[in-house]
Amino acid sequence: MGCYLIEMSDGTYVLIDSGLPADFTRPSGAPVPQQEKNVLAHLADLGLSPNDINVLICTHFDVDHAGYHDAFTRAELIVQRSHYELARGGYPRFAPARAHWDHPDLRYRLVDGDTELAPGLTLLETSGHTTGHQSVLLRLPHTGPVLLTIDAVLMQSAFTPDRPAWPMDENEEQVRASTRKLLHVAEQEHASLVIFGHDGAQWKTLKTAPAYYD
Repeated sequence: MGCYLIEMSDGTYVLIDSGLPADFTRPSGAPVPQQEKNVLAHLADLGLSPNDINVLICTHFDVDHAGYHDAFTRAELIVQRSHYELARGGYPRFAPARAHWDHPDLRYRLVDGDTELAPGLTLLETSGHTTGHQSVLLRLPHTGPVLLTIDAVLMQSAFTPDRPAWPMDENEEQVRASTRKLLHVAEQEHASLVIFGHDGAQWKTLKTAPAYYD
């Protein structure tokens, strides 16, 4: 359940997702994450606060991705219009974190489909896990293209064109279409790194703060 911090060339900060909320009750028997720090603590370790974040990319409103959105009242939150409208309509899946992503002080920008936010930063609409899910493509100056699948593809083993839907995926046809789209992007961009949403084995091999990719 990674959150990703991007420092743009103009010195502004973009955060992708905000993780589990403090009020989340872990189901009995569920594994305890090795890293118990929340996104606010990680930012503090880097000398930053929520007020330093200019943009918060909301990939989707599942509780493990939207749990601290309400801390970022000075940021512009960017989400796919279809996802936002589904969630605001009372879709039960997003109720556990609603107090955090539907806070009255939050300022949203709604986008439709693939959207270039800035040179080197592109949102990719990847429905299937849920309507209006979005992945992120970064083009870093030294590392090169980095593709964040988020929950469109949870693990490397599922990064295949004919993959089945997993239990939390809502639409198998869309899941496959989005996976094929991401496979195409990775090939077309010659991605140097593809990071999957919940791949614990991969996560152990990645740089994490304070280390970084540039």
